[in-house]
Amino acid sequence: MKKTFGARLKALFGIQTLDENFFEELEDMLIEGDLGAKTAMEVSDAVRKLAKSEKKTSVEEMQQLVKRLLQQKVRAWVPSLVPGKTNIFLILGVNGVGKTTTIAKLATYYQNRGNSVIMAAADTFRAAAIDQLELHAQRTGCRIIKHAHGSDPGAVLFDAVQSAHAKGDQLVLADTAGRMHNKENLLRELQKIDKVIKSRIEDESCYKRFLVIDATTGQNGLSQAQLFHQAIGLDAIILTKYDSAAKGGSLIQIGEKLELPIAFVGLGERYGDLREFDTDEFLDSLVGIGT
Repeated sequence: MKKTFGARLKALFGIQTLDENFFEELEDMLIEGDLGAKTAMEVSDAVRKLAKSEKKTSVEEMQQLVKRLLQQKVRAWVPSLVPGKTNIFLILGVNGVGKTTTIAKLATYYQNRGNSVIMAAADTFRAAAIDQLELHAQRTGCRIIKHAHGSDPGAVLFDAVQSAHAKGDQLVLADTAGRMHNKENLLRELQKIDKVIKSRIEDESCYKRFLVIDATTGQNGLSQAQLFHQAIGLDAIILTKYDSAAKGGSLIQIGEKLELPIAFVGLGERYGDLREFDTDEFLDSLVGIGT
């Protein structure tokens, strides 16, 4: 079985000679762990200085040192709904990351906290996406607003917000296309949807945009976040397929370069398998603490 990044880092820290080779290997390992060359160099240099000045040599001390340096680069944030108003979560992401399942998990999460949730099938590009969302709506007991395959996604959102207002629903979860004929078409479509929502909301604090990323994709996650953030501006990231073996280093880059927090992590296939992101737990896993 292939060692996790944290286990390899821990093994490296077991080498007691903190010489030039050690720090070169640390830097290489951080790059392999998807932290990016710039961050890897900064962390390696900081470890070199602090290990010397604070006389840290044990495995545990070195792990805590790296954790401390990474702590400022990643943060958790869980959105609370604005009471008495219709809240809208726009759920974005490329195809295959588990977007529609994540919507069902979010519906379950907020329903369990006493909120009425409806789904909006605004991925009208794929007929299968509408069918999938409808199945999730039935299983979670949510209402769904949908139009025919190929119809205007903005119109679906418009109707969903109108319906939520009329029925007093607290949250609209909107699915969006993850693929179109080309990237420019997709981003234009999302920008259009974004404008429709902004024209319908009662105030800005009711509207949040989340990007769903597959935790195992590493650097791809960062490039997806950059693309969507540039197109419409994101509020937070949701991770799917999350476990200790995942390539978590890209989250450090997303936090550092885009200043985006992580809201939730998906841990399995069931609707209850959605957890609020825990920074401490993530960093402990990343650097191998407790393994």
